[in-house]
Amino acid sequence: MKVELIAPTWTKKTQRVRTKRAKVFKIPPLGLLNVAAVTPSDVEVSLTDENVEVIDFDKPVDLVGITVMTSTAPRAYEIATEFRKRKIPVVLGGPHVSFMRDEAIQHADSVVIGEAEGAWEKLIEDFKKGGRESLKKFYENKEKPDLGKIPFPRWDLLKKDSYIVKKVLHVTRGCPYNCSFCSVSQLFGRKIRYRPVDKVVDYIEKNIGKSLGSRFFVFLDDNIMANRDYAKKLFRALIPYKIIWMSQASVNAAYDEELLNLAGKSGCKALFVGLETLSEESLNEIGKSQNKISFYKEAIRRFHHYGIFVEGAFIFGFDHDKKDVFEKTVRFANKVKLDGIQYTILTPLPGTAFYKKIEDEKRFIDRDWSNYDCGHIVYQPKNMSPEELQAGLNWAYKKTYNLGSIFTRITGIFSGGRGKYLIPLFIFNLGYRRTCKNMFKRAWNPNKRR
Repeated sequence: MKVELIAPTWTKKTQRVRTKRAKVFKIPPLGLLNVAAVTPSDVEVSLTDENVEVIDFDKPVDLVGITVMTSTAPRAYEIATEFRKRKIPVVLGGPHVSFMRDEAIQHADSVVIGEAEGAWEKLIEDFKKGGRESLKKFYENKEKPDLGKIPFPRWDLLKKDSYIVKKVLHVTRGCPYNCSFCSVSQLFGRKIRYRPVDKVVDYIEKNIGKSLGSRFFVFLDDNIMANRDYAKKLFRALIPYKIIWMSQASVNAAYDEELLNLAGKSGCKALFVGLETLSEESLNEIGKSQNKISFYKEAIRRFHHYGIFVEGAFIFGFDHDKKDVFEKTVRFANKVKLDGIQYTILTPLPGTAFYKKIEDEKRFIDRDWSNYDCGHIVYQPKNMSPEELQAGLNWAYKKTYNLGSIFTRITGIFSGGRGKYLIPLFIFNLGYRRTCKNMFKRAWNPNKRR
C-alpha cells in the first residue's frame, strides 16, 4: 500500500513564486511528518510539499492525505479533486477542516478532525479492510494524544536541500491562554502536554553530528516556555549537547531570568514572540491580559542579554487601531532594536472567538479562504477603510525593512555575546526585505493627507 501526503501552497498561481522563496522562510510541514511517523511500517509513505516542489498527480498511490490550513483550503480542494478524478481516495486533515468539517467532506472521502495521532491509524486500518468503501466520513480522537507515546517526526521524507532546517518537532502541545484570534487552544487544548525530557534528549543525541546543520533544531511549539518547570528541566538536559535551537514563547517568559539563562545555555538562539500590539485596549479586546506593554522593552533587553534573538510579531486591524498605529509600531521596533519583525492583519480564522464575533456583527467582506493568510483584509475594520489597513501594512513592512531601519535595529546585536552573528542577522533582514518587495508594490505614507 502506498500513501502520498501533500502540503498545498496557497493557490496554484502562487506555487511558482513560493518555490523560489529564500530557504530561510520555508518550514517543513511538521503535521505531515507526524502523520508519516504513526503510519504502519508496512505502508509506503511519500511526501510532497508544494511550497518547494510540484505535485505529481500521476504518481501511483493508493491513498492521498492533504493537510489544510484556512489559506490553503481552495488549493487543497483543487488537489483533492484532481486525485479523485483519477479514482484515488483523498483524506483531508489539519486546522481548517477540523473546524469546517461539513465543507471539507464535500471535497474528500474522509476527514481527520483534530490531532491525527490515533485517528490516522484507525483510518489506515479501515482502508486496508475494504478500500474507499470502508472509510468513515470523519475520524476523531476521543482524547488528546499522549505525547509520551507517539513517535518523533519522519524527517527522512523531506526533499533534500529544500530547507535550511529540517529538524522540526514539537516537545509540547497546547497553550494555557485563550486569545480570541488564535485557534491553538481550541485545536490542541489549554492543558500543556509534554514529551518526556529523557525521550527528547535521547532523540536529539541520536540526530546530531559535527556540522552546523546537524545541530540545528526548531521546536515548533506554540509556547515552549509555557510550563517553566518543564522548560527548565528540558533546557538543563540539553546543555551538554551544544545544539542550536529556535522556538516560540510568550513575552512573559522574560520575567524569569533563570529560565532565560538556561535557555541561552542550552542553545536557544532565537524566539518568535507575540507582542501583538502597543495598545492596552487592543490587548483587552483579544483577551491577552498576560502581555504587559510596559514590560516589552525590558523583556527584549533580557532576551538579548542571554544571547537570544527576538522576532517580534505585531497585528494590525484591531477595533481600537487607528491610522497612527503603523508609525507607532515601526518606531517602537526600531527603538527596542528587534532583530526581526513580522506584521500581520488580524484575521478571523474558523474555530476562533474572533471569527464568531465578525460573523455575529456581519462584518465579513471576503469569503475567499485563500485570502485568509493574515496578509489580506477580509472583514470591515472599525476605524479605517480596508484599503487604508492594507496600505498601512505594506508601508510598515517597507519602512521596517529599508536599509536605514535594518542598520538601526541590528546595532543592538552587541549584547549577550551575539555579535558574532551580525552577518547572519543582516542576511536574514535582507531576506525579509526581498520578500517584502515581492509582496507589496505600493507603500502608504500615514502622514500624507488624503
